[in-house]
Amino acid sequence: MSTTRTTVRTHWVALRALLVLTAVLGLAYPLVITLAGQVALPAQANGSLVRDTDGDVIGSTLIGQSFTDADGAPLPEWFQSRPSAAGDGYDAGASSGSNLGPENADLVAAIAERKAQVAESDGVDEADVPADAVTASGSGLDPHISPDYARVQVDRVAEARGLPVADVLALVEEHVAPRDLGFLGEPTVNVLELNLALATLDGAGVGD
Repeated sequence: MSTTRTTVRTHWVALRALLVLTAVLGLAYPLVITLAGQVALPAQANGSLVRDTDGDVIGSTLIGQSFTDADGAPLPEWFQSRPSAAGDGYDAGASSGSNLGPENADLVAAIAERKAQVAESDGVDEADVPADAVTASGSGLDPHISPDYARVQVDRVAEARGLPVADVLALVEEHVAPRDLGFLGEPTVNVLELNLALATLDGAGVGD
């Protein structure tokens, strides 16, 4: 009898602990965190979405995207993102890098091809093509490029849009984000935000 009573008591304690922890950690805690996020940081809590002038969602500041035509060719009127190895490119469901080593023949050939393409399209020497213009990020979803890569593209974008080079360059400089806390990481440019500002500058919508 004593053994039976002890067993029942032990199971009842375990069941109560399960119910309490489920209510606190499975219901109350997620609800509190969700509400706090919606009140304090609603944009970030909802995915840092970017909307065009019509209010339509066109992307997220956290996930890169391509600015190409239906055949995958870069559109000269837009600033281009860095290459992506995630799925078919910027696939948030297949985040990954190429996982190829620096001496891999395929990677070396891909970098050489990309460097030649960027040099030709942007009218610069291959030696002046920044590394992030020809290499994918570890996640394949990096929404940023370096200020150097953005500046390399200024002349091409300005010519394609019929805009003064100085105006496009000024737009780039306005969108250079400094190092976090002044010393962490490197300065970056969010490509989607830059292209959205560019669209506003000359009246064309992103995707037009």
